[in-house]
Amino acid sequence: MLKVAKFGGSSCASAEQFQKVKNIIMQDRGRRYIIVSAPGKRNAKDTKVTDLLYKLYDAVEQDGDAEGILKKIQKRYQDIIDGLGLDFSLSEDFQNIFDNLKSGAGKDYAASRGEYLNAKLMAAYLGFQFIDAVNCIEFNDDRSCNFEKTEEKIRKQLEGVDYAVIPGFYGADQNGHTITFTRGGSDVTGSLIAAGINADLYENWTDVSGFLVADPRIVKNPEVIDYITYKELRELSYMGAGVLHEDAIFPVRKEGIPIQIKNTNRPEDHGTMIVANTLKKPRFTITGVTGKKDFCSINIEKAMMNSEIGFGRKVLSVLEDCGISFEHLPSGIDTMTLVIHQEELEKYEQKVLQGIQRAVNPDLIELESDIALIAVVGRGMKSSRGVAGRVFSALAHEYINIKMIDQGSSEYNIIIGVRNEDFENAIRAIYNMFVLSAS
Repeated sequence: MLKVAKFGGSSCASAEQFQKVKNIIMQDRGRRYIIVSAPGKRNAKDTKVTDLLYKLYDAVEQDGDAEGILKKIQKRYQDIIDGLGLDFSLSEDFQNIFDNLKSGAGKDYAASRGEYLNAKLMAAYLGFQFIDAVNCIEFNDDRSCNFEKTEEKIRKQLEGVDYAVIPGFYGADQNGHTITFTRGGSDVTGSLIAAGINADLYENWTDVSGFLVADPRIVKNPEVIDYITYKELRELSYMGAGVLHEDAIFPVRKEGIPIQIKNTNRPEDHGTMIVANTLKKPRFTITGVTGKKDFCSINIEKAMMNSEIGFGRKVLSVLEDCGISFEHLPSGIDTMTLVIHQEELEKYEQKVLQGIQRAVNPDLIELESDIALIAVVGRGMKSSRGVAGRVFSALAHEYINIKMIDQGSSEYNIIIGVRNEDFENAIRAIYNMFVLSAS
């Protein structure tokens, strides 16, 4: 079985973690192409290498203590090298990086060097070939990934290469300038590599034993999801579940490649298998519950709204003119509600309200702030009766007022709006109703 394995920052944070990674790779020689992140935190008080690199960039730009920060970064890598007993040096690479930054290399270049250096070190430790991501991942001028060109480059670069380590998180535009993905973008690199070589499986190794039904910072010891579909994962990732970068789904989904989330510290655990479709029944009615805070709503009322042609288009065009996107659009016969990120609306609040007033002349416009959105997601919901009723019952039992309800036509998810202050209690109440009561 041909596998691509991506190891996150916590999996590459120290010499001890490097040893775990090597043991995992050597146990299955199907793990031929390895993607690595920059070293993450070794403990709660530690600093990620990527964050140090951002500080280095700022120090170079502002004539700060750049050399002092550079030494801290060098020490992180040297500690790994010494801990592994390797006869290997990154001194020349560090000098090149420093020179390039002083010569005006951009912020993306600075941020990408954590993955670059870590991949070179991991390749030396494993005895694999190092392949730079700038030769594999191509970005368009608008910083979006050019999937067609990327696929061509990956196949060309990996043709005839049996085993390789590739840095995650970055690539280059057509002019060779380094471009990074957003935070967590090494997940996307792994997905692109897996799709480019038509891998049988994309393994994503992290510090948890799979995707959890709920956030462990809110729910104590939440259950692990054994199998989840791309569709369910997309819903959960978009609404805040953070094990996997949400854009990592698309390249492998197109090729029908499963993703398996695994724990570097507990490799024997099954983890979570992410698939296009499955006959396997979920253990619980819901697959997961997650959400985000700090939304607001614009509630619009107008008599006979439903018979006014173009009403919705006129309202949404006001948001478009201000460059604002909306999250949800629940509506009734004479009402429409726009749910928007609060921070986004605050910049253009009066312009939006004035625009809506002029566009559709409503009877009433009301604003409501500090709303949290909670997504209850699961393929098992479609075949189960009374799911919405059980959600409402769970929240009512905790005296939580529901501000908004929105259910998609797929019946895979229900979105509920509550006050920010009720967010954590609402997550726990829903989890207890569908998971604890079913265990």
